[in-house]
Amino acid sequence: MARLSDLIEAFIKQLINDTDGVVEIQRNELANQFNCVPSQINYVIDTRFTTDKGYYVESRRGGGGYISIRRVNITRPGSYLMHIVNSMGNSISQQSANIFINNFIDYEVISENESLLLKAATSDKALGIVQMPERDMVRAAILKNMLVSLIAKKEK
Repeated sequence: MARLSDLIEAFIKQLINDTDGVVEIQRNELANQFNCVPSQINYVIDTRFTTDKGYYVESRRGGGGYISIRRVNITRPGSYLMHIVNSMGNSISQQSANIFINNFIDYEVISENESLLLKAATSDKALGIVQMPERDMVRAAILKNMLVSLIAKKEK
């Protein structure tokens, strides 16, 4: 039997598919539908609908508090990569960078060779001379610049 979190995730994904990639939900209504607490809905959204999994989540106050979930269009690799660049922040760990890079391969946005270069350039081994927390900031800058270069290449 599927766990409640899996059922909620599947339901939200079906809603997203039925509405061409964007859905607005009300947390309390969804919690009532699944007979759970609203924090369970928050947990599912926070863990299953993340930027690195190709989703953009926005909370809207007022009117009962709607949550907008948008699936990033990965059919255009450049727009997906640009979304990641814009949402990455100024610092990223090696583990998080590798998750992004692995997702790029899974979504067929980059090649295996490109992924190897991205991982090598952003590895702790390559950046070992830089002290923490600056290392994670340098890693983010390198990854962003490399992704922007890939975007320019893919948009040609």
